[in-house]
Amino acid sequence: QVQLVESGGGLVQPGGSLRLSCAASGFTFSSAVMSWYRQAPGKERELVATISTGGSTNYADSMKGRFTISRDNAKNTVYLQMNSLKPEDTAVYYCNALRVLPTREYWGQGTQVTVSS
Repeated sequence: QVQLVESGGGLVQPGGSLRLSCAASGFTFSSAVMSWYRQAPGKERELVATISTGGSTNYADSMKGRFTISRDNAKNTVYLQMNSLKPEDTAVYYCNALRVLPTREYWGQGTQVTVSS
């Protein structure tokens, strides 16, 4: 059974930091492109960051310079380090795995990040 389990969300003040983790199982993690998405209340889901099997990364412009995606293939885990958090970063953050050949896509259940005060 494929599982993506996010953790590390919570309440943080503006300017603070959080590190999200996504633990993967049930597929070949090292062969998958991993991404973080987020969805704020009343908003569309948006891509936050992506990391390839080779470790190259891409970020949405609003997150560039503040967020860092990384992966540890030995631990089957992808991370999202979130710094300088803003209230507009408040959202549910979802882990996504994409295997191209054959195509498979998996989603975690999400973890809530709230930036307030």
